[in-house]
Amino acid sequence: MSAELVRRTSSMTLGQLVDLYLSLAGQFSQHVSLSSFQLSAEETERLFSSYDEDYHISRFFHFTEAHGAKFSIDGVPATHVSIDPEIRSIL
Repeated sequence: MSAELVRRTSSMTLGQLVDLYLSLAGQFSQHVSLSSFQLSAEETERLFSSYDEDYHISRFFHFTEAHGAKFSIDGVPATHVSIDPEIRSIL
């Protein structure tokens, strides 16, 4: 992970984000609304966009657009995220 990415996501490490996701989803591969993470809109967009910009991380994240609060994740509208269990391989 680049120093810039670490600096921009310093409010939540990848491990912390995955733990929070699992506490909300119950298990991997479940769709969770981005608003469920209870971050400000700016922090939600910055945090998820930062991880989405890193290929080694982003391949495990799947963003969808459905009902609910919309966020711009790396310039793409999204309302929900699911994370693959294989993300454990990089934690």
